[in-house]
Amino acid sequence: MAHASIRGVTLHYDIIGNAGPWVAIAPGGRRGIEGVLSLAQRLGNAGYRVLVHDRRNCGASAVSIDGEGSEYEIWADDLQALLTQLGVAKAYIGGSSSGCRMAILYALRFSQAVSGLLIWRVTGGGSAAQRLARNYYGQYIEAAQRGGMAAVCATEHFKARIEERAENRALLMAMEPQRFVGVMENWNRYFVEGADLPIIGATEQQLRSINTPACIVPGNDNSHPRKVGENLATLLPNAELHSLGLADYDLDLSPREEWNEREPALAAIFSGFMARLTVAG
Repeated sequence: MAHASIRGVTLHYDIIGNAGPWVAIAPGGRRGIEGVLSLAQRLGNAGYRVLVHDRRNCGASAVSIDGEGSEYEIWADDLQALLTQLGVAKAYIGGSSSGCRMAILYALRFSQAVSGLLIWRVTGGGSAAQRLARNYYGQYIEAAQRGGMAAVCATEHFKARIEERAENRALLMAMEPQRFVGVMENWNRYFVEGADLPIIGATEQQLRSINTPACIVPGNDNSHPRKVGENLATLLPNAELHSLGLADYDLDLSPREEWNEREPALAAIFSGFMARLTVAG
């Protein structure tokens, strides 16, 4: 494991594999490296060098409630800066759920640096936007308004960030609650406004402009509806759609165990996609 200072924020990262094309993947939610580590190891064993990192406000990286634009745009800019610092000019970029949003924004902002997109469990729809906006932002806005930054530090997510990186408590406590609330409200607005978009985070016009080859595996629950992933595959000009054969669930989140069981198949889909592009290139 290593750390890097990226745009004023300390990010925790690791590289799996010693040779081959570069890949960078990110998990859903605000999960840390552990959310994609097993998949990264499978891709590493298939001949790729895989960068996994804790995005700011995730895992063992530093907390930073600041910046313009949406949180996933900030994550995309951080990833580009980290890859540049590592000397990586071009990579396959991928992710699940919130990691998918970051990957799509990365392709929009840094198209020349993307070899291809690896996308699974795409988030979209009004139900997902409302529920996740509260989960990611609303509850912390309420905590800051109720009890200042001490209350924010006591929430489950930020308490865990402090346990993984002790310096995060001082970073949070140094923030003015009003500033914290303002940034969170801005990030929340971007998220809620995505309810009517094809996917949260990007318009149809933006998606149609992405010519990068993309490999898409849709989700199977109310936060990641199958139809959202399937529709994304029709909007991206150079996309291929794959299925893991999972049943659909009328639940906020489908059982993680089922996705874990299908991980070897997911890794095979992605490594096969990248191998075909390598041969074609």
